[in-house]
Amino acid sequence: MTQPDEIGIIAAGRGENDQWYVLADRSLRARPEQWAMEAVHLYHQLRADYIVAEKNYGGDMVEAVIRNADPDVPIKIVSASRGKHVRAQPVSLAYERGLVHHVGTYAQLEDQMCNWVPEESDFSPDRLDALVWALTSLKVGRKRGGLLSAIRM
Repeated sequence: MTQPDEIGIIAAGRGENDQWYVLADRSLRARPEQWAMEAVHLYHQLRADYIVAEKNYGGDMVEAVIRNADPDVPIKIVSASRGKHVRAQPVSLAYERGLVHHVGTYAQLEDQMCNWVPEESDFSPDRLDALVWALTSLKVGRKRGGLLSAIRM
């Protein structure tokens, strides 16, 4: 049996000071019902506003397994229309400007952030992708103090 791909599950929040905070990395290799339960658990643990889920590789299955884990969790489904590198540029600039802070140490996430090279790396940076979706969603949202967890398959 093949090992499942890693699923990026990142929680982030936006402070009243318009700074972004990475609050958790619960990424894992698991079957859909397991990663959905982990994302829902994190959503409840942090009292997040919603879950952001990328559907590119899982289609409607992504929302369905989250709804199966908890039908009442608000979900924002996103779809990548641009490459990872292009999506990550605004988040990279926010880091450079000192607007993003990690609350804790996230070694595997930080390794992906440092080691993934667009067009060259032979791995998919699932944690990094989830981070980009989470922070992008917080940037676009007008509500300050929001919390969310993002899932990237």
